[in-house]
Amino acid sequence: MSHILVANEVTKQFGSHTALKNVSLEIPKNSIYGLLGPNGAGKTTLIRIINQITYPDQGSVYFDGELLKPEHISQIGYLPEERGLYKSMKVGEQALYLAQLKGLSKAEAKKRLKYWFERLEIGDWWNKKIQELSKGMAQKIQFVVTVLHEPKLLIFDEPFSGFDPINANIIKEQILSLKENGTSIIFSTHRMESVEELCEYIALIHKSEKILDGKLSDIKKAYKNNIFKIGLETDNQQSILNEMEGKFLILSQEYDSKEKQLNLSVQLPSNESGEILSFLGSRANVNGFIETIPSANDIFIQTIQNKNIDNE
Repeated sequence: MSHILVANEVTKQFGSHTALKNVSLEIPKNSIYGLLGPNGAGKTTLIRIINQITYPDQGSVYFDGELLKPEHISQIGYLPEERGLYKSMKVGEQALYLAQLKGLSKAEAKKRLKYWFERLEIGDWWNKKIQELSKGMAQKIQFVVTVLHEPKLLIFDEPFSGFDPINANIIKEQILSLKENGTSIIFSTHRMESVEELCEYIALIHKSEKILDGKLSDIKKAYKNNIFKIGLETDNQQSILNEMEGKFLILSQEYDSKEKQLNLSVQLPSNESGEILSFLGSRANVNGFIETIPSANDIFIQTIQNKNIDNE
């Protein structure tokens, strides 16, 4: 697998504070990579190192197979959480200026801006000042100027901040389209539902250290705890519960008298789903039998809690 970005044991200190400690990452090309962690974990410091705003004290960063150097900046697009548009400038004038800073000619910048303004249906904003726009409208402009120079790597820090659900969905579709067209994306957010929808890979940084990384689907499998949601159509719920006691760990139970359905959450010993399914099928109609897969949010919380316990 080829990688757009590789960080090897990156360490960064600010005075006595360690912002990053021996952090290593491998970000595959043409992927959406979630960079996760609580506030103050070190994510922003790592992003600033990738953008060469600051530099590591130890370790190295490689971009597309080469040691990261200043000329790579033109191949990176960065949408920071704290946006930086000039409020008194007109939208079109500012977009052209920022595009030319990224190395585009004025003619090419106009051509690409026309495409994106039409795509996002914001063509009539060209002569408006940024201060006349809502936060969400300004976010769209910031998104356009971030992707306009068609970089190999895009870094989005909380890209949906300020958007209503409709516009958040529009930007999500654009991010997926960019990925499908070959762009590699680092996605930093606290919105775990966005991680579920977009990210193929994740890394979790906590208190300056990487504590988890890998393919999200593989991580979910590793965090499974053999819990099943079960629905049983029966009039003999108490009899079934009595038989199950001692054989299986029942985490929760609820009887729907209208539907005559017993709803259970059961944790099983490893590889015993077939046994319980056979057992229940002989005593009731099994209407539901679904394994509970942990969400990205569950994994985020559990991993950090476990790490905190280990450090106590």
